[in-house]
Amino acid sequence: MKQFLLLFVFIISFSGIHSQENLPTDFLSKEFHKGRREAFRNLMPANSVAVVFSYPERVFSKDINYTYHANPDLYYLTGYKEPDAVLLLFKEPQGDEKYTEVLFVRERNATQETWTGRRLGVEGAKSKLGFTTVYNGKDFNAFVIDFKKFDKIIYDKIPTDLGKNKSGFDLFGLIESFKSKASIKTDDEAPVLLFNTITNSLREIKTPEEIDLMRKSVKLSCIAHNEVMKAVGPDMSENEADGIHRYIHRHYGAEDEGYPPIVGAGANGCILHYGENNATQMDNQLLLMDVGSEYHGYSADVTRTVPANGKFSEEQKAIYQLVYEAQEEVFKICKVGTPFQDLNKKAREVITAGLIKLGIITDPKDVRIYYPHSCSHFLGLDVHDKGNYMSTLKENMIFTVEPGIYIPANSKCDKKWWNIGVRIEDDILITKNSYENLSAESPRKWQDVEALAKQKSTFNEMKFPKI
Repeated sequence: MKQFLLLFVFIISFSGIHSQENLPTDFLSKEFHKGRREAFRNLMPANSVAVVFSYPERVFSKDINYTYHANPDLYYLTGYKEPDAVLLLFKEPQGDEKYTEVLFVRERNATQETWTGRRLGVEGAKSKLGFTTVYNGKDFNAFVIDFKKFDKIIYDKIPTDLGKNKSGFDLFGLIESFKSKASIKTDDEAPVLLFNTITNSLREIKTPEEIDLMRKSVKLSCIAHNEVMKAVGPDMSENEADGIHRYIHRHYGAEDEGYPPIVGAGANGCILHYGENNATQMDNQLLLMDVGSEYHGYSADVTRTVPANGKFSEEQKAIYQLVYEAQEEVFKICKVGTPFQDLNKKAREVITAGLIKLGIITDPKDVRIYYPHSCSHFLGLDVHDKGNYMSTLKENMIFTVEPGIYIPANSKCDKKWWNIGVRIEDDILITKNSYENLSAESPRKWQDVEALAKQKSTFNEMKFPKI
């Protein structure tokens, strides 16, 4: 009787682990992912197989891992968000069962799920993700497949810096088994090139479902930017401004940020990927905030620059206006048919002329000193998303327009310009006849930025105990 009761408790606990209530209802559907697999398969050459692995887990500290982030390509094709998994996609039906896809997943384990969270397992992958042929990862090694019969084996770059456990069927074990089965050489670039050609073509054009999620991600990011503009003051720390962004993202249901937030005042704003965010006060400097949420896997990427004291100095205003004008000129060519590379050419042209007019440079080649990056990148499941950067703009592409000027101390110009860093970044959707600025809700004109900075934020009224 005692053994029966223990078994009963185990079964009830295991079942309970797998259920969860009050989840968001706007995740991508299993039909979306199935459609993406079909689209991928349509681009595969005859007699080919594609192999897509999960991302590895990464150590944060000793025996604690970073929050797991799924491989965007695997998520795009399956909806699966756990580690230790592999997807096989076949161009033609295989075997007597005529299957065209097989998913191997992390096995369910009641003890592990108590510690680290629920797992879908085989049955969950079938019911929630819509797969018919699913196995546990431990079954991959014995799975009968003759990779040598395929004309093409398609896969992404295989990671080599993997940890491994003793099970033999973690990600390390899955990859080793695949390499053995297929006689794979990790330095073979042809399969990787073909994989990226296919995924670039698919992911650069967003579906209606993806556009809906991108709208939400960008909108809540704009709300966060606006709230910081209202709350900011000379005595605020970079970390506090960072925290307001993160709080608002979570308030609206974003699971994370699409990248480490860049919140830099003064000289820190001149560091393109500044990440410390630890200056204790901003004084009367510009605050550059490059922060975007990740909502159900889709990343926004919005940058606003605001004077911490609420009013631009003449020098700050001059640089800000030049960046704004560059962005406005780029918007004019955001339409179907424009070569992607022309976006940066236009931004550089405007900034070069403006810096010469202000006397900051005399040689056009020196524009690279103060505008060292490009103007645009694709946006989606990755903040620097997949796409064909040598192509022309197409309907339903989403990308950034983000000119900037950064003048660190000791630059070869009048010191009145030193430590002024300005970037304005918006997320653009190409429509049939024009474009839509998804991040238009957050002000860009200097007059509108100053007007918003005069307003009070809820966060200004918050009082905490001293420590």
